[in-house]
Amino acid sequence: MKTDVVVIGGGPAGMSCALSASKTGAKVVLLEREYRLGGILNQCIHNGFGLHYFNEELTGPEYAYRWEQKIANNKKIKIICNAFVNKVCKGENFVSTATTPAGIIQIESSAVILAVGCRERPAGAIFLGGDRPAGVFTAGCAQAIVNLQGKTVGKKVAILGSGDIGLIMARRLVCEGALVVGIFEIMDKCGGNARNYTQCVQDFHIPLHLSTTITRVKGKKRLSGVYCAPMVNGKPDYTREKLVPCDTLLLSVGLTPETELVSNLAPETYPYTKSYAVDEFLQTSVNGLFMAGNVLQVNDLVDNVSQDGEIAGTSAGLYALGKLQTSDKIIITHDEHIRYTEPKYVYKTTNKVRISFRTDKEYRRIFVNATSNGVQIAHNPVITITNGQIYSFVIDKSKLGKDLYLSIEKIGEN
Repeated sequence: MKTDVVVIGGGPAGMSCALSASKTGAKVVLLEREYRLGGILNQCIHNGFGLHYFNEELTGPEYAYRWEQKIANNKKIKIICNAFVNKVCKGENFVSTATTPAGIIQIESSAVILAVGCRERPAGAIFLGGDRPAGVFTAGCAQAIVNLQGKTVGKKVAILGSGDIGLIMARRLVCEGALVVGIFEIMDKCGGNARNYTQCVQDFHIPLHLSTTITRVKGKKRLSGVYCAPMVNGKPDYTREKLVPCDTLLLSVGLTPETELVSNLAPETYPYTKSYAVDEFLQTSVNGLFMAGNVLQVNDLVDNVSQDGEIAGTSAGLYALGKLQTSDKIIITHDEHIRYTEPKYVYKTTNKVRISFRTDKEYRRIFVNATSNGVQIAHNPVITITNGQIYSFVIDKSKLGKDLYLSIEKIGEN
């Protein structure tokens, strides 16, 4: 099978990629390993999706359905579900190999977009002590069991990590009749956004233990409790360790981009995001290989994932048709307060580009400053930005010189 663009992953990023690529005139094959499109959205039955993109508050499945309807009758998009992509190779063109119920298929294309999202870190990744009893789940796994299969995971639940999925599952389990004995967060601040903290923790009176971690689990066949300890100077104080009885532990301890599928192509890596460096077209250092969504960086909002898909899809479509125009590449550098930027590279053209980044800690009353050739080209005021929040702004590239440097200035009390 031959096509112009192959999109791997049928979640919000992948569907947006496919639609945008088709609008350039390119033929698209969209591969999804599950039986239907939507990705992680299908198990996210809570609301809060689509506020920016559709100007409505939708649930995850509703947001996915809106995108399914957008691409359903598009004759330039061929959708193949139950297609597990095993390998992507590159010679003169890309060849993507996938296993389907009908057998193994190979698709040759000029461009490939990786939109497979990320996976959760399991217990083994955080060196959680103790045996391996039943009752330990990642938060996303528990969400799928409860929301898609209609089953419960436990009656007395502890949660490690206060990211958004941990907070949302705390509320969900309380609604299902479980007792959440506590959310344990290693940092001194809640990791989730303010909305989820208010609606999931405060409104449901769920205990949140900051600067506290779970050190080990208790139980043989089934979990019977977890040991927790306060953090002192960045380490658990084992002398103050105490047992918290529970039968279930949910882990909400971070996400890792699923980049292994294209690691054989050796794109330039970006260590902080654990992904690959991209330019403003979301193209990696391998020509024709694009990335979009959470496989690139873990986004705060699904609307931003769809926005990434628009950029990557349009760029890949133009590349496949030989119409993607580039110029002198400029690397974005930054001060020590900024952890990374997406993209890492921009081109010296006259259009505008959106740049996003995360900081090393929380800052208040600051300016995000962009300079080129020592001349200020952007000066954006920010009231508050946290280290977990993505901040985005747009710069006018007509003012670019030979470099682009981002910095945080007028840092107030933190």
